[in-house]
Amino acid sequence: MRVQESSVARYVDGFNRRLDNLRTSRLLGPWLSRHLTVVSYTGRRSGRTFSTPVGYRRKGDAVTIAVMMPDIKNWWRNFTGDGGPLTLDLPGGQRTGHAVARRTAKNRVTITVAL
Repeated sequence: MRVQESSVARYVDGFNRRLDNLRTSRLLGPWLSRHLTVVSYTGRRSGRTFSTPVGYRRKGDAVTIAVMMPDIKNWWRNFTGDGGPLTLDLPGGQRTGHAVARRTAKNRVTITVAL
């Protein structure tokens, strides 16, 4: 089972790197960065820093992130309860904020970030 988990992790890491390269490219970057950002945060249990690309919507100083397939992902769980700090790589530079994850009635997960 370790080999399979390792293969999936390598695939996901490679995909995330390619997506971030597109987000910062000259050709597609300006358009993609209006819809994609990189979330950086410190894991509650591990204390390690993680970064992952996500889709987002911004309205003023509020950012909303809809977590796709939340039941097979763990990163968003760092923001349950009272939430926690994170950094977003937004057009104009990095911004820090406080994120809170909520599960909706339809079993979806939305993270609200106050910048």
